[in-house]
Amino acid sequence: MKKLRKPVFACAPAHTLYLGPGRKEFHPKKPRPGIEHYIFEAGKDCLAQVADPAALDEAVIGNFMASRFNKQGHLGAFLPAVHESLLHKPCSRVEGACGSGGMAVSTAVKSVLADQADAVLVIGVEVQNTVKAIYGADILAGAGHFSRERKEGHAYFFPNLFSDRAGACYEQFGRDAFRKGMAEWYALAVENARRNPKAQEHHNADPDLRTTGLMEPNPKAFLEHINVFDCSKVTDGASAFVVASEEGLQKLGVAKDQAAEFASVAHAEGDITKDPTDLCRLDTTAAVAAEALGLAGIGPADLGLLEVHDCFTVSGLLSLEAVGLADRGGAARFVLDGQTRAGGACPVNLTGGLVGFGHPTGATGVRQAADLVLQLTRRAGDCQADFKDGKNHAMFINMGGNDKTLVSAVMRPAAP
Repeated sequence: MKKLRKPVFACAPAHTLYLGPGRKEFHPKKPRPGIEHYIFEAGKDCLAQVADPAALDEAVIGNFMASRFNKQGHLGAFLPAVHESLLHKPCSRVEGACGSGGMAVSTAVKSVLADQADAVLVIGVEVQNTVKAIYGADILAGAGHFSRERKEGHAYFFPNLFSDRAGACYEQFGRDAFRKGMAEWYALAVENARRNPKAQEHHNADPDLRTTGLMEPNPKAFLEHINVFDCSKVTDGASAFVVASEEGLQKLGVAKDQAAEFASVAHAEGDITKDPTDLCRLDTTAAVAAEALGLAGIGPADLGLLEVHDCFTVSGLLSLEAVGLADRGGAARFVLDGQTRAGGACPVNLTGGLVGFGHPTGATGVRQAADLVLQLTRRAGDCQADFKDGKNHAMFINMGGNDKTLVSAVMRPAAP
């Protein structure tokens, strides 16, 4: 992608509760809200923050597999029900596996840059707790090359792909050190989620998270190289915010100090028909991170906050290396040394990330962007980053599939 030709802003961030196993409100045998509930709640909470929702020109929704999890397609047509001003205006749904939310963000920014819209509502949603985990794993396998990989693949298809990545990292970097880094990632994710009332792991009261994270993998029950705590959980939820031009902010009635500005947006695609060339490297993540940072005119050391796509603890560690915060094989030590904590060299996933906040697949990229708006406008509560030493840029990286669809954006406080 190219440098942004004019200022583009993000405002009015909103999240539903991220519901699933681990939340006290979740009961697998009791009825739970459907996908419409999450779309409407996130959208209406978002638009309650603007003075004039009628200023919206367009809306876009990111979603991966509602057609299978919920037997519901045609999600764009739900958006006029969020607010009547969207009736007879462009509303669309985009899909890029677990990167669907990021693609929704990118789509909205492009509409504003193309002068086709001044204000675009962005929603990401997924409701996945509708089937048993083993069936859900088969649905999510659609994020890979199904006809080539699924038949011979593990029953827990995607967790196994990242188990293989973890095994390769053990071999290259040392099992003990890398496992400790993964366990620390899990522990920090839950500790951050405990400060976030809407996070799936908010109620996790385990007194010894690091010992839990180090539980030995059991290939007879699950997978060879990772345990269940290395995985993000099955989550229902939605997030929303508004992308706007400077004129759009004025029309919406949103002050600039309540908005964040996009410094860059990047989108990179891998080849789904090919296996990774190096299981210890996220090549497409590295490409999108380099593009987003380059377009923003900054380097990794300039980031005051980072949101990475830790669908598994191993992907969290490898993302740090892909961004350039840690050298190859150095991510585990970077985390163990406290560099990703609040107050560290680069705070990461302060609201819990996918492991702690939850991972409703189509919502995650929107959630990440919305969290950066909250952070950059100093409204993140107990999860607030301090942006010390003048580091006032934040970046998110949203990944679809096994390092295939990547969207990243760098954001900063809106200039007065």
